[in-house]
Parts: sequence; C-alpha cells; structure tokens
Amino acid sequence: MRYPQENVKPYNAEEKKSIQVERMFNHIAPTYDGLNHLLSLGIDKAWRRKAIRWLEQFHPRRIMDVATGTGDFAILACKMLHPDTLAATDISEGMMQIGKEKARKAGFNKQISFKKEDCTSLTFPDGSFDAATVAFGIRNFEDLDKALSEIHRVLSPSGVLAILELSTPEHFPMKQLYRLYSRSVIPAVGKMFSKDNHAYHYLPDSIKAFPQGEHMQGIIQKAGFRNVAFKRLTFGICTFYMAKK
Repeated sequence: MRYPQENVKPYNAEEKKSIQVERMFNHIAPTYDGLNHLLSLGIDKAWRRKAIRWLEQFHPRRIMDVATGTGDFAILACKMLHPDTLAATDISEGMMQIGKEKARKAGFNKQISFKKEDCTSLTFPDGSFDAATVAFGIRNFEDLDKALSEIHRVLSPSGVLAILELSTPEHFPMKQLYRLYSRSVIPAVGKMFSKDNHAYHYLPDSIKAFPQGEHMQGIIQKAGFRNVAFKRLTFGICTFYMAKK
C-alpha cells in the first residue's frame, strides 16, 4: 500500500523519492543542525530525551538508529543508555560525515558505527538489535510498510521500537499558528540559510502528508509490532510512537 507522503518529493514527480531525499540531505548537511534547532526552537532536544528515557527500562545493549542524519539521537542515546554498540544508518553520506565527526568529538566513535543503508533492504541479520529508533526521518521513507517490516525483522524477539516524527496539531489555536509557521516561516528561514530552496518547502509538505496518530499506529501494527502506543508532544507538533516486537 502506498501512503500520501511517499508521493511527496523534494524536486520532481518522476525520480525515485529515496534518490531525491539522499541528494537533498547531502545538499543541506552543512547547515542542517543549526537550522533544525532554530526552526524547532530547541524543543527537539527535549523530544529526543523523552524517547530515550522510555527506552531506558529495556536496557538495550545493541541499538540501530535509522535515518540517523547527523547523529544527534545516536549520540544522546549513547550518553543516556550506554549501549555496547549503536549502528547509525542513513542514505546520506553527507549527513553521516558530520555525524561521524560529532561522535568522535563526543568520545563515542568506538560505540557508534555509521553505515549507508537502504531502510527497505537492511543488510543486518535477523534479530541483530535490542532496540530500533527513528527520529524525524520516517516520513522520508520510500516505502513505509517495507521499511517497518525490515526494522521488525532485524529486532530481537524482545526488541522495541521508538519513533519520533513531526506532526500537525489538531486543535485551536496551535493548529492555525502551526499552519502559518509551516507555510511562511519554515520556507523563508530555510531559504535564507540553506543553499537548497526546495528542502524547506518539502519539509512542511511531507509532515502534512504523513499518517498520524491512530493511522500510523495501525501501520506499525500491520508490520508485526505489538503494544503500539503513541503520545503527542508539545501540543501535537511532534508525535512519539512506541512499540514492541
């Protein structure tokens, strides 16, 4: 089954989404961290901490961070969870190069291994990880069902999944304020600081099209996960999904 966000692409309708997303993130990698924290007003850091605190109860020793980008979630997970290993995967070499340097400076270059991976066809054996995480990248997946099935496959029988994704608020007045912010502020600020004008138009479009709440909960369940729950954060600007294999 195809979902609306799979048809939302950064540059054109013809080329595969994964190819365009890889090119987009390679373009914006140098300014990504600064713009990301600016546009979220720094709240994204608190969202990451909440997800990692949920993972603490499971004491995961082997973690996979999918769509790791520049490694913010992976590095924080190492600081808070102290896993033996963390596989940070992404399709953008440009983003991961920045992540590798950040991990080295933070002292986690031995625990964190960065690897280019297609999330719809992971190279890891079955049951390789105790936990899988995706922070603000799942809406960029080419095939959501296939990617979730692959994540399910590489988790151990007692493995857990944590997903953070931006979402659209449902209630007044945040719904109206967010609509104005996403349509006007995000593209304008992105154009000022990034060399890729398309990227920060794609961002709000992909958020709007992405399945949210109960709909996304059902999609995760369809991939084989159980005990799927979600929690809306900061008036619904972000949604945290939790699941067990």
